[in-house]
Amino acid sequence: HSLVKGIDAFIIEDVEEARLAVDKPIEVIEGHLMIGMNVVGDLFGSGKMFLPQVVKSARVMKKAVAYLQPFIEAEKDGKVEFAGKILMATVKGDVHDIGKNIVSVVLGCNNYEIVDLGVMVPPEKIIQTAIEEKVDIIGLSGLITPSLDEMVFVSKEMEKKDLNVPLIIGGATTSRAHTSVKIAPNYSNTVVHINDASRAVTVVGELLQKDNQIYKDQIRDEYDKFREQFLKRGKQKEYLSIEAARSNKFNIDWNTTEIINPNQLGIQVFQDFNLRKLEDYIDWSPFFRSWDLHGRYPDILDDDLVGEHAKELHKDAKILLKRIFDEKLLKAKAIYGLFPANSINDDDIEVQNGDNALKFLTLGQQLKKREGVPNFALADFVAPKDSGKQDYMGCFCVSAGFGTSELAAKFEAEHDDYNSIMIKALADRLAEAFAEYLHKEVRMNAWGYAKNENLTNEELIKENYKGIRPAPGYPACPDHLEKITIWKLLNVEENIGVTLTESLAMFPAASVSGYYFANPEARYFGLGKITEDQVKDYSKRRNISVEESKKWLNPNLVN
Repeated sequence: HSLVKGIDAFIIEDVEEARLAVDKPIEVIEGHLMIGMNVVGDLFGSGKMFLPQVVKSARVMKKAVAYLQPFIEAEKDGKVEFAGKILMATVKGDVHDIGKNIVSVVLGCNNYEIVDLGVMVPPEKIIQTAIEEKVDIIGLSGLITPSLDEMVFVSKEMEKKDLNVPLIIGGATTSRAHTSVKIAPNYSNTVVHINDASRAVTVVGELLQKDNQIYKDQIRDEYDKFREQFLKRGKQKEYLSIEAARSNKFNIDWNTTEIINPNQLGIQVFQDFNLRKLEDYIDWSPFFRSWDLHGRYPDILDDDLVGEHAKELHKDAKILLKRIFDEKLLKAKAIYGLFPANSINDDDIEVQNGDNALKFLTLGQQLKKREGVPNFALADFVAPKDSGKQDYMGCFCVSAGFGTSELAAKFEAEHDDYNSIMIKALADRLAEAFAEYLHKEVRMNAWGYAKNENLTNEELIKENYKGIRPAPGYPACPDHLEKITIWKLLNVEENIGVTLTESLAMFPAASVSGYYFANPEARYFGLGKITEDQVKDYSKRRNISVEESKKWLNPNLVN
């Protein structure tokens, strides 16, 4: 009962009572605990139990097993029989692991042994461990777009080493399209994309059946067809040359546009920001999505299907949030700067920091639009140098993640995956809330172009404010290399200690960085696909090889 309900208050007493009632301590695991976990697995698989509850049940199971372990070892009582062994890793250069950890916990609940290599795992370590541990499946995870390329590389290396185990792919930027087009063709064994924890259980179950060939053939056929259709769809779209796209750029009349001079130019640093100030700026909807509960907050709390579970999760989150505030468990830091800036050479923005001039490179949409619809680039929102108008732009980096890894590790050492995942999910929400808060402060005070703004949190979430804050790696500016320029301009690492990995993920993971544009015409847009001529032009402007550019812009290239 405690296991299925996820109640760990009396787990030690209950397990000890069960241990005294059997001949061998391992019988408690093979009997009571596995029966309980099978019930949990069945309820989750049939949609009658939801992810937060499963993770709580896993916490009970782990605490029970940890208590029994010394007794099992003392009796040299043999090992628990697992249904299979699965290696899980976040790929090299990526530090995000909430999704991977959730899938690991859920698979563990279904009696699979998990070999979790953590984050930033190089391909050679993945392959070596897979061979040494004789794993049955490899699971790769990643959140930032450069991780997609890293997964492609890992699949090729696995093929070279003749690894003959299925590969599952997951993470926020991964997709069935990318998996079928870019990864599956490189690897002889089965490759499957999974987008949530319950699907992981189904896929792993199918792959590890003795008679799994029918399923494997079905997946291969499905992905082959999907790849064919995807590539055909891409060919049907029309793209403009870079010159034609620039001729159809978004035009602002700079003669009549009022440019607001910032009240405060230069760099501002916040070393230990009061996290309590951010609570009202939290967007809770993505928090629920990270736990596979889908719906918009606050409506989700009254949802017929998941409402009760959402309420319980929200209550637990609020309890941990209070601890974060009261005990100062996490530290938040931020930096932003506002600078004189002008657009130059169509798609670049020159920023002046004292005597130091730096250049941001933007990319322009090339998809052919209907008559009268422009092809956007972020540089369109900054006055051109030859207009004679002095314009401005800003950059920022915020983090609420200092202390997260240590806290998560402490919870994991206590066999508490529930709070380990919870602390990371809350740190992510606080970082986004910090970005929202800081942008508002800049709009109303430091830049002051919206000093009379009076928006609710709901309106902020809907981006009803004037100006935008796009982030490198997101649809309007997918190139993560631009983070390097932000880091140089603001001296981010030295000032607040947020670092960049080789794939340009930010560490701590709960960090956000980006630009500030104030023009009232500025809007968010998706770059979409770009063609070879823009890649060449961009490589020249950035002074890197075309191959290097393609590596960073891979998801945006027209095939």
